[in-house]
Amino acid sequence: MNSTPQIITRFAPSPTGFLHPGHGFSARLASDFAKKHGGRFLLRIEDIDHTRCKLEYERAIYEDLHWIGLDWERPVRRQSDHMADYQQALDILEQKGLLYPCFCSRRDIRRAIGNSSTAHSLEGPLYPGTCRNLTPAERQSLSGENIPHALRLDMEKALALAGDTPLTWTDLEAGEQIASPEILRQTIGDAVLSRKEIPTSYHLSVVVDDHLQNITHVIRGHDLFPASHLHRLLQFLLGYDTPVYLHHRLIQDGKGNRFAKRNRSKALRDLRAEGLSPDDLAGLYSL
Repeated sequence: MNSTPQIITRFAPSPTGFLHPGHGFSARLASDFAKKHGGRFLLRIEDIDHTRCKLEYERAIYEDLHWIGLDWERPVRRQSDHMADYQQALDILEQKGLLYPCFCSRRDIRRAIGNSSTAHSLEGPLYPGTCRNLTPAERQSLSGENIPHALRLDMEKALALAGDTPLTWTDLEAGEQIASPEILRQTIGDAVLSRKEIPTSYHLSVVVDDHLQNITHVIRGHDLFPASHLHRLLQFLLGYDTPVYLHHRLIQDGKGNRFAKRNRSKALRDLRAEGLSPDDLAGLYSL
């Protein structure tokens, strides 16, 4: 009897803009991988950021993926419908003493760092730990003043809990990786797991969702490779299995710029309006 679990992949865009060819490339890789191995392909809408996500963009995601010939299982998981799942994960981490409230604004962090050439984390300058050592009385006082706060992972406590456990994970192209203490300290630090305005974060919710959806293979862009070190640690702390990863190359436009929302890349819907067909994208997607 074959006990190998069925392969399950996913494409998980945020509806904060229209999909560009890079999104289409990533979605097709995930879909083709599942199809090749007789597995399942899921679509997830990562819409936790209510300040930027729009229903218009979500509808366009479905249209664009259909246009390039993809199909996926229903129902689609929308993160905004599952905040209780992320709170449950936060409760587990809180019970282990791994979270602390951070009252710092971005300006406070910049001021604390000053002109020092500090390392950069996944979300900007590495947090200097200003709020990590606040006393219970100080935290209670700031909370009483209704100052908004995030929840950060105390990396030192998390690493102490991991102890000598080898935090390994596999990338199908780069091979076996280790989420080493040095990487976690120096390039990630005390990551935000619950934001001030949103009761979760990308890093927490993506780990929880991949677990709950039984994702076996995470196929995503190479720009998210560093995040996998943090995700591996969170999987250990929450008692989750670790999927296999494939961080694919980032495709570029004719000028050598990678397709990205922040680069105002031409969207799939724009290419469709110009008369291109899905087959016309094959040159960009060929490896």
